[in-house]
Amino acid sequence: MSLPKPTLDDLRIERSPEPEPTSQFWPVVVGILVLALVVAVVWWFKRPAPIPVHTVLVRETTGDGTERTVLNSSGYVTPRRQATVSSKITAKVVEVLVEEGMKVQEGQLLARLDDTNIKTSLRLAEAQLISATNALAETRVRLREAEQEMDRVNGLIKNKIATQSDYDHAEASVLAFKARLGQQQADVSVAEKQVASWVQQVDDAIIRAPFTGIVTSKNAQPGEMISPISAGGGFTRTGICTIVDMESLEVEIDVNESYINRVRAGQAVEASLDAYAEWKIPCKVIAIIPTADRQKSTVKVRVGFDHLDPRILPEMSVKVAFREAGGSGAVVGPTVTAPKTAVQQRDGHDVVLVVQGGRVQRRGVTVSKMLLDEVLISAGVAAGERVVVDSASGLADNAAVVEKH
Repeated sequence: MSLPKPTLDDLRIERSPEPEPTSQFWPVVVGILVLALVVAVVWWFKRPAPIPVHTVLVRETTGDGTERTVLNSSGYVTPRRQATVSSKITAKVVEVLVEEGMKVQEGQLLARLDDTNIKTSLRLAEAQLISATNALAETRVRLREAEQEMDRVNGLIKNKIATQSDYDHAEASVLAFKARLGQQQADVSVAEKQVASWVQQVDDAIIRAPFTGIVTSKNAQPGEMISPISAGGGFTRTGICTIVDMESLEVEIDVNESYINRVRAGQAVEASLDAYAEWKIPCKVIAIIPTADRQKSTVKVRVGFDHLDPRILPEMSVKVAFREAGGSGAVVGPTVTAPKTAVQQRDGHDVVLVVQGGRVQRRGVTVSKMLLDEVLISAGVAAGERVVVDSASGLADNAAVVEKH
């Protein structure tokens, strides 16, 4: 037996298919992203919370850089502009559109009163005006007719057809119609004024705000009677609500007449509300009322706020310190004042913690003079910046804080 002849196919090398390489890149990337996300979430929930701190506003000093308190007193925050809004008529309250704490604008609708009877009287007055106007128109027509009749009689007299008696009668008719016309014109004028009066009373049934302010009390409810004067044994309301102009807040102080010589108009005053004892509010004396109370031996002094703040509310009790520039050892150059508790000693240097953008910044300062409860700073901090006053907790530089004024 002969062997088969070799062919070209016998020389081909059979290769087994190579296995596809398994990609390990994407699982690694996904694992890194998941780990980074877990780390970020853990850091977010374990990050240090902002530390609450009390801050005060650094104030610029006046005069020669030194101030001293010449008189301490107390008083109350009072609005210069306040009104209990009532009505000009006695009527039943139908609707009250305000609540305590609501801000209202001048002319804004506050309440509506029952105007049913008023509108009925207005319609009657309008009908009387129409009747008087129609009667006036008829009299004008009669007067023109009487004048024409008098002219015809006058012509007949010239032709000796009518007598003088006929002319006198025609003339009397003209004069009578003229008198009636004048009376009816007066009646129309009276009717117009009556209509205007009832229109005004309809408008009086709508209570509007006399000025822009805040409603501090609501005194009436729908269904109650309201009157400009007290009536009905105390069951009739005399006001809808009380509005206070918050832009007119000031402090009223009764100063003992023995110390009134220490107070002058325009004098600098430092006020502190009992509700915010650490908050020093710059003020000025507006006026000294030029009369004394013989019962209390006091003189009333009006003190105005340099800048109003929503935290200042009417009838709050307030303590004030009347300040006076002067004293020995005047400081040269511009200075600012800050509480003593705001200044710390770090490595033998005076520093303060200034709050900017929700974080504290340690800043070195130059203390020029120590006062009773304040310090004069000539460098390092500017007026208008806020500094921390309760830094005994050891705040780190650039620490996150939340302000409590």
